[in-house]
Amino acid sequence: MSYSFLKESKLYIVYSGNKYRIYTSTAINFDQTFAEESYSVKTLHDQSKMFEGSSITKANPASFSFDVPLTIETDDNDKHWESIVIDLVSDLDTSQQLKSFTIYIQTGSSTFKLEGAVITGATFDFVPQNQFTVRLEGQGTKLSRVGNGSFDIDNAESISSNAPFTIGGSSAEEFTTRTPLIVYPVITADSLNMTSILSVNLQIQNNIEWTPYENLHSSLSVTNSSNAMFPSAYTVGTRIISGEIRQYQTDNNITQFDDFSTNTDLTIKAIKVGNAANATPFFQIQVNPVMYTARMAPAEVYTQSYDFRSLDNTNSLDTQITQYS
Repeated sequence: MSYSFLKESKLYIVYSGNKYRIYTSTAINFDQTFAEESYSVKTLHDQSKMFEGSSITKANPASFSFDVPLTIETDDNDKHWESIVIDLVSDLDTSQQLKSFTIYIQTGSSTFKLEGAVITGATFDFVPQNQFTVRLEGQGTKLSRVGNGSFDIDNAESISSNAPFTIGGSSAEEFTTRTPLIVYPVITADSLNMTSILSVNLQIQNNIEWTPYENLHSSLSVTNSSNAMFPSAYTVGTRIISGEIRQYQTDNNITQFDDFSTNTDLTIKAIKVGNAANATPFFQIQVNPVMYTARMAPAEVYTQSYDFRSLDNTNSLDTQITQYS
């Protein structure tokens, strides 16, 4: 008997004919549940008594989450290995839907496939002491076990020999080195004093609604998970950017401890540690306009926080992320 260990799992994303090995922390979760409906059934011996029967004909959307530590390395075209996840968070396809992709998780004994995956949420933590990481969560249409630990993903997905990256003039499927990225936040918010920043939390939320997918034939012929009804379509609702900026309270910003606004232009930059504050940022997002409210936190060192949320909840998120390199 062999066991599967989370720390040995490998995660791959297949999108637009390319396969990407995504290096994650051990915070990988994925599952899918089925919807059960109960109904009253008469018994043979007493028609007035009922027991609860059960019917399972459809699956709920699959869910997943994983954390991706970002790295410094780029290929010959200044493209980062993890840039695919940033694109999948922010970009829409030509039909104004979230870009859909396939996830494979390989363990020592199994390969799981999650089809029709979309990213519904991403969280960036700008903390100078920690590696810059994006925490992702999303949903998909169907989760299945497609083979053992040696399952050939390239063959199953018809992946060509053209790898998504070029290093030293040659195509490559992954970098040979991975250098952790440490950043510190630089904030611009209209006339606010944004010095002495302690940390920034940035959340991107893609709110989607799955279309009902029941049909009469499937509801009558379901016998197990292989022929259950799985979700297949969704619509994108609002796309919200929100988060928290925390700073030390100083003489320069003390008057902002109880401030608020419903129309502020906000820019968040992630500057590589060791670079000047005016250096080209590794990551930059502009959120115009936002509302914010400030709140003070008395502690050993006084701090104050700004809770913000975007007011333009449209599909222009891909243009708001103005830098990723």
